[in-house]
Amino acid sequence: MAFVIAGEQRAPDPFNRKPHYQRVLVKLSGEAFAADDSGFGLDFGKIDGIAGQLAEIVDLGVQMAVVVGGGNIVRGQAAAAVGMDRNRADYMGILGTVINSLALQDTLERRGVVTRLQTAIQMTQIGEPYIPRRAVRHLEKGRIVIFGAGMGVPYFSTDTTAAQRSLEIGAEAILMAKNGVDGIYEADPKRHPEARKFLHLDYLEAIRRELKVMDTTALSLCKDNDLPIIVFDLLTEGNIRRAVCGEPIGTVVGSMSASDLDAPRGSQTSDT
Repeated sequence: MAFVIAGEQRAPDPFNRKPHYQRVLVKLSGEAFAADDSGFGLDFGKIDGIAGQLAEIVDLGVQMAVVVGGGNIVRGQAAAAVGMDRNRADYMGILGTVINSLALQDTLERRGVVTRLQTAIQMTQIGEPYIPRRAVRHLEKGRIVIFGAGMGVPYFSTDTTAAQRSLEIGAEAILMAKNGVDGIYEADPKRHPEARKFLHLDYLEAIRRELKVMDTTALSLCKDNDLPIIVFDLLTEGNIRRAVCGEPIGTVVGSMSASDLDAPRGSQTSDT
């Protein structure tokens, strides 16, 4: 059994408002910070809304780290496609993630949330160097830790950063907050309205179908370490809290348990 289609599973248990996870990592795309439909720039109103959702999680007592993409500033692959040296282009993208991280940090702290920014490239005037044990200590003290500068090297995406950082800090799940997408579908729902949404999806099935949950390196890392990924719509107010509390929103990518597959007769579960 490799997947369960949404709407065909057994009825969910009553929603428990207590946190289901005690430590999570939230992955935010750069486009979630973008100023307009072009996907570029910074919209500080949107960033404030994201900060408000993150602050809710701190109030629940959940330990939380954040990885932010940089696609709203520059994409290394796009710059390389027009002739720029790929290494240099990726470093530009890395710096873009730091710009977004600083914007998020400032917005959170104006809300009274204590944060720490750790960067994979040393930038001691604006953030700490990435030190896993120090990051864990910050989390234990109730601070939000923002990981900037990706992995600090070219050719690695911020998806891979999210997976690697999650494993190092002992996060129980990755929350993939998408910009206007409420889960993983069989096909692009904007182009194919008939496409069905997955409720649960096995790692290998996601890789086989090339569903672009996250890049293959990141997915393989999560699979090898049995780290679940929850994909949901960031733009729906309160969705980060719902994901943390275990409410069945979006799509869960991970190992398929018996309870995941406890669907009524005639449901669409398959290993093909």
